[in-house]
Amino acid sequence: MSTPTLKQHTARTGARILGIGAFRPDVIVTNDDVCQWIDSSDEWIRQRTGIVTRHRAPRDVSVVDMAVAAGAEAIRSAGIEPSQIGTVLVSTVTHPYATPSAAALIADRLGATPAPAYDISAACAGYCYGIAQADALVRAGTAEYVLVIGVEKLSDVIDNHERTISFLLGDGAGAVVIGPSDEPGISPSVWGSDGGRWDTIGMTHSLIEVRDFSDQAMKADDIESAAADEAHATLWPTLRQDGQTVFRWAVWEMAKVAKKALDDAGITAADLGAFVPHQANMRIIDELAKQLRLPAHVIIGRDIADAGNTSAASIPLATHRLLAENPELSGKLSLQIGFGAGLVFGAQVVRLP
Repeated sequence: MSTPTLKQHTARTGARILGIGAFRPDVIVTNDDVCQWIDSSDEWIRQRTGIVTRHRAPRDVSVVDMAVAAGAEAIRSAGIEPSQIGTVLVSTVTHPYATPSAAALIADRLGATPAPAYDISAACAGYCYGIAQADALVRAGTAEYVLVIGVEKLSDVIDNHERTISFLLGDGAGAVVIGPSDEPGISPSVWGSDGGRWDTIGMTHSLIEVRDFSDQAMKADDIESAAADEAHATLWPTLRQDGQTVFRWAVWEMAKVAKKALDDAGITAADLGAFVPHQANMRIIDELAKQLRLPAHVIIGRDIADAGNTSAASIPLATHRLLAENPELSGKLSLQIGFGAGLVFGAQVVRLP
């Protein structure tokens, strides 16, 4: 007896972004506000990073809340119903639960159940990782429409007194719907990792260390409750980075990745309408643009000035703003590149919705 042949998915020619959405929290934190906690100044922060303000979510607004708002706008923008979403991908490192995923709850709140849903932990490259996966899912016929969300509530993992990264960070969410296209609207992704630099950006402690400290504190009769609570708060994991190492890596190595993304897309910088890098630092953005020799007509995403570094949310937020301020970019090509903790990176050229 012959072995039966399995039925294959119906592959599609291409995939592209059909709609986009964003959510920015109402709380605006200025550089002067930040300087209450660190020995710095508005002038120093502007010169070193280009940041003027950043949005931060109040305590009662969660990662899920922000993602649902951005996702709902993206679905409306794409002109489809939530029930048509075939997969929900959520890029985040700040969902406060290791499990279950933020994506499953977001899918339910949006009305996309029973779509498969999962989180992507790739820090500031997470959105580009999501785009790479969504493109593959749609082209393979596994899903007709995929919702990709980048969302972070970085204010939950900030030590306000920490100088290497706390003043950079903001909160927010950006989302896109990827769907079928008669021609490719997303180029081959250039993505990867460099685990040899794993400890360059990360948390000050692991959750296991917090648990061990709590166990010891509860057993120690000579530790007063208030002192134990203060020590526990100090030990809670927050973000930190080796800023100089990250800066050099981002400027020199990511320029190579961005150039390869253009080559793999079969285009040159002159063919672009926009360039939207991860909003990590204005000086990094400027240097990348310089190395890519972008023509004057290419509009560069500089959302960092008002939004700060929002990690996985930064590229979709910056893209959403570019399209709102420059509607003539609709249908044009945009080079996007994300890079961050891991160290991880991802880049591709996309046709804007």
